[in-house]
Amino acid sequence: MKKFISAQDASNINSLIERALAHKSNPLANQELGKNKTLGLLFLNPSLRTRISTQIAAKNLGMEVIVFNVDKEGWQLEFSDGVVMNGNTSEHVREAAAVLGQYVSILGVRSFPGLTDREKDYSEYIINSFVKFSGVPVVSLESATLHPLQSLADVVTIREIFGTGRKPKVAMTWAPHVKALPQAVPNSFAQWINAWGDCDFTIAHPEGYELDTAFTKGATITNNQDEALANADFVYVKNWSAYHQYGKILSSDHSWMVTTKKIEKTNHGKVMHCLPVRRNVVIEDGVLDGPNSIVVQQAGNRVWSAQAVLEQILKSL
Repeated sequence: MKKFISAQDASNINSLIERALAHKSNPLANQELGKNKTLGLLFLNPSLRTRISTQIAAKNLGMEVIVFNVDKEGWQLEFSDGVVMNGNTSEHVREAAAVLGQYVSILGVRSFPGLTDREKDYSEYIINSFVKFSGVPVVSLESATLHPLQSLADVVTIREIFGTGRKPKVAMTWAPHVKALPQAVPNSFAQWINAWGDCDFTIAHPEGYELDTAFTKGATITNNQDEALANADFVYVKNWSAYHQYGKILSSDHSWMVTTKKIEKTNHGKVMHCLPVRRNVVIEDGVLDGPNSIVVQQAGNRVWSAQAVLEQILKSL
């Protein structure tokens, strides 16, 4: 594996899942693999689970880890070519990425979309610039359109709980939020579930919240949340802003919040969310604190999904 920015970089998702679960059973089995290797983690945006879980995963493999917060500690980066840099930007990504590639063995990058220019955001110009100019393998710690480490942890969690033998019914449902959020997590979850192919997958959202079909093709789409939740084994809850009316909040319909009453329609469905989650806006307390919630287990599996990815990349160096 030379990079990890989408499901397309995983040649065998089931193999990655099995490696993640193997690391969970024996975290330090390959602690010599990353000896004398350095992982650089570059954050243009805040992080809790991704930051800490990836550091732990790297250390379990024997790697040194360097964390750099560009938004607080670094020069403001320029990404456009041919620009006259007489404004606020002080350093071009061509030099910044190339220099980082001299310092680290693997580079992790986290960035968010601006949610104003869809074409620009969906070009993934930030993470693709680091892939192009760093000269080392790049791992997405979340980008403008995708969050592959989260999604790998999601499928690891589904496999861990449900096992093999039959396909679980998985529903991803939009839920209300107080501000416009990116499409990265729902895009990524849909991409990974469809690529994995081991699920009966339905996406529910109000009209106007259709996602890019490049990620949702293969899923059943409905505007009826009850229909999607009926007999579901897993319910992935997430808010996202509009894709076509890009970055807009078209509805704040609180009837879409996931409640204990709605979970009763499922097949004892396990409730998932990438976190952080706004209680009693996205999901009510009774669900998050109840027996159906697996959000903490899901977050815990972020370590093992990152470890499986870093292991594959280290083996390719």
